Amino acid sequence: MTAELVRGQNHPLSQVRLEIRISAGTPIVAAAALSDENGKIHGVEWVAHPGAPTLPGLEVSRQPAADHRLAVDLDAVAEAVHRVSVLLALPMTAGAPLSFGSLASPFVAVTALDGTEIASYTLTGLDAESAVVALELYRRQGAWKVRAVGQGYAGGLAELFTDQGLPQARQLAAAVHEAVAQGVARSVATPPPHTADGDRSRQAATSALGPDQSGSPYGGQGGTGPYGATQGGHSTQTPQGYTAGPTPSATTPPTPPSPPTAGGPIDYSHPRRRNTPPPPPPTAPPAQPGQPPRPVAGDATGWSMEERLYNQVWGMFEDLARTAAAYRSAVDFADTRMEKELDEVLSDPRSRIGGQGDAAREAARAKHTQLVDQARQVLDRDLAQLAAEADVVEPALPPAYARWDNPVWQGYRVPMEMPMALRLGDLHLPESDRLRIPMLMRLPLERGLWIDSGRTGSSDGTFADSHELRRLALDAAVAHTARLLAVHPAGEFTVHVIDPAGSGAQALAPLAQSGVLAAPPAVGAAGVADVLSRLTQRVDLVQMAVRGGAADSLPPGFDTSQQLLVINDFPHGFDDRAVTQLRYLADEGPSVGVHLMMVADREDAAGYGPLLDPLWRGLMRLTPVADDHLADPWVGHAWTYEPALVPPGSQVLHQVLAQVAAARRP
Repeated sequence: MTAELVRGQNHPLSQVRLEIRISAGTPIVAAAALSDENGKIHGVEWVAHPGAPTLPGLEVSRQPAADHRLAVDLDAVAEAVHRVSVLLALPMTAGAPLSFGSLASPFVAVTALDGTEIASYTLTGLDAESAVVALELYRRQGAWKVRAVGQGYAGGLAELFTDQGLPQARQLAAAVHEAVAQGVARSVATPPPHTADGDRSRQAATSALGPDQSGSPYGGQGGTGPYGATQGGHSTQTPQGYTAGPTPSATTPPTPPSPPTAGGPIDYSHPRRRNTPPPPPPTAPPAQPGQPPRPVAGDATGWSMEERLYNQVWGMFEDLARTAAAYRSAVDFADTRMEKELDEVLSDPRSRIGGQGDAAREAARAKHTQLVDQARQVLDRDLAQLAAEADVVEPALPPAYARWDNPVWQGYRVPMEMPMALRLGDLHLPESDRLRIPMLMRLPLERGLWIDSGRTGSSDGTFADSHELRRLALDAAVAHTARLLAVHPAGEFTVHVIDPAGSGAQALAPLAQSGVLAAPPAVGAAGVADVLSRLTQRVDLVQMAVRGGAADSLPPGFDTSQQLLVINDFPHGFDDRAVTQLRYLADEGPSVGVHLMMVADREDAAGYGPLLDPLWRGLMRLTPVADDHLADPWVGHAWTYEPALVPPGSQVLHQVLAQVAAARRP
């Protein structure tokens, strides 16, 4: 399975003969630089670029292009070379874009010679940069690894080479652009890109308010939407005039957009970039005449069954949102029409009384009932189809997507790769109380989680006792933590727990007794200070290493796994210094693999005033009981969220944690 890297993340390379595949949607320059263990380029002869495209073990493209293939043989590079950096730059030619911020995010993949993708990285967050170090291959204890870098330079190649310690930086940058200009002059203009009929990517890009806004039920994943990628096989007709067809899947290969023209719109569709289309999804069994096709698990697009199911679940969420919005819109129209017709009747004094007025009122009410009944019939038909699809999809979900009562957990084994996403619970709407849509969050985590133990209660007011809510909130946190541990490879996810008053000892027992925690839960003010100090220092150390280009020089034995800090009963045991460290971890931690999960009542921390407002806003709020608090800006729904809890009396949590602990012991 491909490792989809985020900035700063690394992945081991099992092969030394590789291809680096680059796709940017518009012509760019690709180069590669060799450097020593300190990241220094010793001379212009250590850089492969269009003017000098070959070096021992390395070959790059001679001309700018929207798609590149760089050949790498790590066994053939000199012993003095410890890093091979892949560089991307915008050509300095007429009509070329001025910065990467005006383009779709470039995509880089490391593949074997047979085309098997080993690791990939999408360079998001670029703005004014015109040159960027995309990724690097580096030696580590006798083996090679790949790291996602994404370091951009607004000053272009000259600034990039200068930062790499090359004395002739400006001269080499000028030589590269001169070679590019000559190559462009000699080359034949490329034909305009083919636009597929009914381009769904472009439809999604023109959405008035697509589902990837940060306020969505799943929102906040670094600006991505509910799932980050959407299913490609559902209809695109939406209510309220939106043209919000499915957002292109992260692996759907759209046609690369042409360079933006002056004054024209920029196509922000994702240029994900395969040379061959993904294998077709399973074919649904033939339907009976007059009946809708029978649903099939995994009938969405994707490169694996996991991704197909992921996209299919998103498609179900999108369809439920759409059909519910259409029903509500129809009911609103019926109400408005009836009110208008009744107003017309009452505005005429001659029709206010007598049989004529009564007949007009009765006709208006009958028309209203007819319109509502028609809308309900359409809604019931769509809900029945979605329910049938859910009945097929739910049993087919892998452990990361499945409920705790799914039989798939009975055959659980510690995975070798991190999954695309994680199930946090279920979502439903009042119109579809029986239909539950899995709520999936993309991995790796890009924002922390806040399990709200405040006295919000459930939608029906069943839970109003604060002690019961705190217990349920910690139970939910333990279930989420166990699932995160279960879906990561052994040793790649480390959990720390802070329980200042020791009030959560009983709920935390499954984690503490199984041996999956880095240390026993920290208690008291001293324990809080110790854990926060260690994690803060870790963030500082990794940030300095990454920014200094020396990420492979971290201390021997440094734990490179993802870190999760679970905090119970905040702000008990926290002083001002601890609160400052907590805010720092919430802001800076996710970028270097340090994440938060807080079990807290915001009212308990009201004494800090607006100081903690950024903290609460930066976390994804979940509840321990069913609550309709998740806003959907796409069509204006308030989704009811239900946490993914372990069924009462079930031993699945203990069994899974025992396997995780056993896999970590070696």
